[in-house]
Amino acid sequence: MMRICVAIVLAFVWASIGFPATTGSLEEVLARMDRAAASFQAFSADVQSVAHTAVINEDDTDNGTILLKRTKHGMDMLMDFTAPNKKSIALRDHKVEIYYPNQQVIHEYDISRYRALVEQFMLIGFGSSGRELAAANNVKVLGTDTVAGQQATGLELVPKSGEVLKNLKKMELWISDGRTYPVRQKFYLSAGDYKLVTYTNVKVNPPLSDSDLKLKVPKDTKREFPQK
Repeated sequence: MMRICVAIVLAFVWASIGFPATTGSLEEVLARMDRAAASFQAFSADVQSVAHTAVINEDDTDNGTILLKRTKHGMDMLMDFTAPNKKSIALRDHKVEIYYPNQQVIHEYDISRYRALVEQFMLIGFGSSGRELAAANNVKVLGTDTVAGQQATGLELVPKSGEVLKNLKKMELWISDGRTYPVRQKFYLSAGDYKLVTYTNVKVNPPLSDSDLKLKVPKDTKREFPQK
C-alpha cells in the first residue's frame, strides 16, 4: 500500500510540472524549461486521471482538480477527486493524507523514507536546471501531434536512477505549443500498468494561500495510520 501511495504522489507531481513550449532542439527545450521554472509559484487545473491495470486490462477513471504551491516547507499539493469515487489527497512536508468522505476517514502515511525521491520529482521544472534534468533522465523529443484538441510537442523521459525506475519506467509529456504547461502525460509503471493524465482549465501562478492546500474535513473525521 505504501508503494502504491508513493507512486500516486510521484505521478501527480510529475504531471503538475509546467514545461515550456517544445519547438526546436532538445537543448532549446531545456533552456526554455529553465526560464519557466524560475518564475513558478503555484499551479491549478482540472484533471482527469485514467489508471490502466494490465493484468485485468481495466481502466479506472477519476475526475477532479489539483492545486500545487511553493511554500516555506517546499511544495504542497492537494488533489480533490469528485467523480466517480470521491477522495482527496494532500501532500505536505513528510506526510501524505488520503481522505475518503464516504467513510469519513483519513489515511495518513509517513513518506520520510521517500523524501529524497519525492523532492527529486518536486524540483523538476521548479527551479532545477535543464542540465540537471538531463543528468537525471535520458530525454528525447517525440515530435508533434494533436493531443486533447491542441497542437502539442512530446518529450520522453527515462529516469537514470534505479530507485526511481522501481516506480516509474518512463514518462511522456505532451506540451501545448505556445504554452508553458502539459496537456497530457503518460506514466509507464511496473507490470505493464500506466497512468494517463489530461489537464484543462490550467492556471499558472494563481493566488493560492497555504490554507487552500489543506484538507477540509468534518471535526469528527476518523484518522487511521495503515503503516502501523
